Amino acid sequence: MPFETANAATDDDDLTALVGSRLCHDLISPIGAIGNGVELLSMTGDTPGPELELITQSVAAANARVKFFRVAFGRAGAEQQLGEAEVAGMLGELSAQSRLDYEWKVPGDAPRTEVKLAFLAMLCLETALPFGGTLRALPCGDGWMITARSEKARPNREVFAVLDGAQMELTPARVQFAMLPREAARQGRRLDWSVDAEGGTIAF
Repeated sequence: MPFETANAATDDDDLTALVGSRLCHDLISPIGAIGNGVELLSMTGDTPGPELELITQSVAAANARVKFFRVAFGRAGAEQQLGEAEVAGMLGELSAQSRLDYEWKVPGDAPRTEVKLAFLAMLCLETALPFGGTLRALPCGDGWMITARSEKARPNREVFAVLDGAQMELTPARVQFAMLPREAARQGRRLDWSVDAEGGTIAF
């Protein structure tokens, strides 16, 4: 009998999301363990030095980013919901360890699939704010609007055009520009975007 891939119906996007979920799941535990170890060291009574403070900040930053990536790149079940406090908490942790402020202005629970789109949109808009700024998620009619604002925004229109299907070679740091339109299409959502000297907006 010829060999067949398990779950042959699983498409490339599903496999990508499964890989993302697996990586984030396997990383979150050791990062948490490092954080616990650092906390125990800080309780020894000695004054924490700059080395311990650096490790503490790095662990917090890694933990916040992995949680964010788990939603943005991981698999999202159709029936899964994320609470407002949970999402705001994740973005608050991210803001504390970043030059960017992430604001969640969506009341109540939200489908994880839609939060995934919002997070991918934030990752795209992050690239327009190399010197810091504010990213905000807002309800917009029956959909969502993600905005980016900064006094020193530097959006790359050529890269954002990928959201409309433009072809260009993407680096790993820009993979979100390929994933966002594919995920939006899977969910039957239409993307609208604009960028300017003050930032940009992605709506779906």
